[in-house]
Amino acid sequence: AARMFLRLLSYIHWRVANPKWRRMTCSQQSTSSTAEPHVAALPAQAQVVICGGGIMGTSVAYHLSKMGWKDIVLLEQGRLAAGTTRFCAGIVSTARRASIELKMADYSNKLYEQLEQETGVQTGYMKTGSISLAQTQDRLISLKRIASSLSVMGIPCEIITPKKVAQLHPLINIHDLVGAMYVPEDALVSSANVSLALATAASRNGVQIHERTSVSHVTVQKGRVTAIETDRGQIKCQYFVNCAGQWAYELGHAAEEAVNIPLHACEHFYILTHPLNEPLASNLPTVVDPDGRIYIRNWQGGILSGGFEKNPKPLFTEGRNQLEIQNLQEDWDHFEPLLGALLRRMPDLEALQIMQLVNCPESFTPDMRCIMGESPTVRGYFVLAGMNSAGISYGGGAGKYLAEWMVNGYPSENVWPLDLKRFGTLQSSRTFLRHRVMEVMPLMCDLKVPRWDFQTGRQLRTSPLYDRLDAQGARWMEKHGFERVKYFVPPGNDLLDLGQSKTFYKPDWFDIVGSEVKCCKEAVCVIDMSSFTKFEISSTGDEALESLQYLFSNDLDVPVGHVVHTGMLNEKGGYENDCSIARLSKRSFFMISPTDQQVHCWAWLKNRLPDDSNLTMEDVTWKYTALNLIGPRAVDVLSELSYAPITPEHFPSFFCKEMSVGYANGIRVMSITHTGEPGFMLYIPIEYALHVYNEVMNMGQKYGIRNAGYYALRSLRIEKFFAFWGQDLDAFTTPMECGREFQVKLDKGMQFVGQEALLEQKQNGVYKRFTMFILEDHDTDADLWPWWGEPIFRNGRYVGKTTSSAYSYTLERHVCLGFVHHFDEKTGEELVVTTDFINQGEYEIDIAGHRFQAKAKLYPFSSFFTNRRRKDEMELSGYQGE
Repeated sequence: AARMFLRLLSYIHWRVANPKWRRMTCSQQSTSSTAEPHVAALPAQAQVVICGGGIMGTSVAYHLSKMGWKDIVLLEQGRLAAGTTRFCAGIVSTARRASIELKMADYSNKLYEQLEQETGVQTGYMKTGSISLAQTQDRLISLKRIASSLSVMGIPCEIITPKKVAQLHPLINIHDLVGAMYVPEDALVSSANVSLALATAASRNGVQIHERTSVSHVTVQKGRVTAIETDRGQIKCQYFVNCAGQWAYELGHAAEEAVNIPLHACEHFYILTHPLNEPLASNLPTVVDPDGRIYIRNWQGGILSGGFEKNPKPLFTEGRNQLEIQNLQEDWDHFEPLLGALLRRMPDLEALQIMQLVNCPESFTPDMRCIMGESPTVRGYFVLAGMNSAGISYGGGAGKYLAEWMVNGYPSENVWPLDLKRFGTLQSSRTFLRHRVMEVMPLMCDLKVPRWDFQTGRQLRTSPLYDRLDAQGARWMEKHGFERVKYFVPPGNDLLDLGQSKTFYKPDWFDIVGSEVKCCKEAVCVIDMSSFTKFEISSTGDEALESLQYLFSNDLDVPVGHVVHTGMLNEKGGYENDCSIARLSKRSFFMISPTDQQVHCWAWLKNRLPDDSNLTMEDVTWKYTALNLIGPRAVDVLSELSYAPITPEHFPSFFCKEMSVGYANGIRVMSITHTGEPGFMLYIPIEYALHVYNEVMNMGQKYGIRNAGYYALRSLRIEKFFAFWGQDLDAFTTPMECGREFQVKLDKGMQFVGQEALLEQKQNGVYKRFTMFILEDHDTDADLWPWWGEPIFRNGRYVGKTTSSAYSYTLERHVCLGFVHHFDEKTGEELVVTTDFINQGEYEIDIAGHRFQAKAKLYPFSSFFTNRRRKDEMELSGYQGE
């Protein structure tokens, strides 16, 4: 293999030096039904204008026209499918970690399979299957977790041995493999032809398609799209869809009000070879070798092989534009490590003759997930871009969900992990994006264990206490650009090893977090929770109260000083936000929401609050540092610092008052901790933050005070059966489904958003139920841990997935939270989930293919269990009815 590698490199260098090196040209099919002549006039107006004629733009046009929208114009600055789509490797893979990405890929695969028959355009669809290789046990565990998700989705897959790999693909070297995952229904397509087929079907349904037409400007009036400007004139429109691929960022800024679309292009390399002496079979499985950082597929009897190198090359940071993407400059030195990995994986390729090294741009996003949805700042401006080299896998499903979003006002699945509003303006810095994508591209192949963190673009948003906490051993994670503490490393621990701990098993921070939890329960801890989103809503009259009563499910007409936990629901009763609202005065409210709600919640409220000069809403997230004072001695610390009575009679639960703490005035103190433990939240004007923190820590020394992080918070809230938005709650989860009926006031005297849906659920029952599971035969030290997304089985049948999990240091067992569904055994139809259905089942949680017995509960454990007890002394079954 080594001799062949040197011989192949000398062959490559000769081909590079030879000016007569034959280059492959990509022919483009076109039909009269997919594109009009260049001279055809643009319409003066349309309902929808789509910019981008690649797989995303044509998929959106196809699905909108299928749903009955006909007045649609698709514009492409060059030729259809002549951008990144033309260079796509054409691999349709359903092996995805995120549930929504898996569903998109599965839909795409099914759509492409029948597209040729529907349109008459050859798509090159070939069901070859795929093999994902594992060189390490950790990689195999990762594949087993994916396989569990695929299986319960009805997608055939299996974990196979190296010997089976050799049987499926005889050219693969298996000497260093420990196993693999085989997905027999994965496929190959011609990406450009799929795009042309979608365009053909859309055109037959009335969509107008204009090539060689560039969009230069998007006109916005009163926060809505009204028209677009092109090099061939103006088109008035109600909706604009930015499917411009790597140019989506620049196009987003081509409007009166910028739409931030955080993506950045990198060079992506793959080789094409001539057919082998014995041409490869067309149905040979695609091979993905993530540990080798490469993928390999059959291509016309030869191979197409590329990968994701450790040192990617960003491009177009300056925003340089071009009509159609041409093959970028070759860089054989850069590709050499991937070529070496290919030859190690397929050492018998002695007759390999390379036709071309392809270098094309691919767009990547800051979190490796695509971007879709409506702009938070401009109504009617939708985006679908940033596919992270998975455009053909996601194209069909992504276009379907976006079309549903536009037509119905919401998609048919929870797409929050992909929503444009998960990002803020801070992620749109070109410097940030350039540095982040240099980390993201290698991560496409890197092993991602639970709770890994990005390393670039850090320390962007920090609490005023950041340096103090960092000096005390804080270990950090990032949420919405905000630095948050995971846990604190005690003096004397090996900081380097602990910071690099990566495992699917019991983590190195287990005992550290356990000591923080113990302190929260027995003494007092401080957690910096400044990243929480904070809004102030006020009015000169009753406008604020009336508006919030309509937009929130609980009754906010409470006495001044009371705190209300409530949901911000959509028309279907699902959670758009889960928050706490304090009534500061008769006409002023203080709203606290999860960190990643900052953009989404602001846009939701802005679009629904009346346009009234007497009503104001201000984002005050940056104005307040938030300290969570947790534990039974929190009351002692606070009372000594404030010289005010903090007894339950003077300061009941869910109460808020402004107090002095130390020398600082105007501290908003709330008797709530988000964990179920006693304590207080302190919202401190940032100029007082350091002073108040010092005072709290000094006063708390005699009570055993210590710092704690979000890992301890997570353990506390999960063992108390507290659901968090974005993890357990989403736009498809209602209060009735997660035991939060008490946070809904159906009779508060006025209608609110989602009320009709909740009344219907109250009458007819719910089709899923939020449930707590305690693992019974799970060995914390030796077994794989549950993290989230594990399948739940009831009496041997799949009924749902976990949404979050943590080790309970109180119960000394793992606790998982998740939703249980009731599917008809014959038809698969969803049935009502009753309390009896939950209580009478035998449950198992599937962790990477191994099922562990679990006890289901609909209510949290009582205080009877607050004292730690040995496992063999606990008889959980006796407390099922509590």
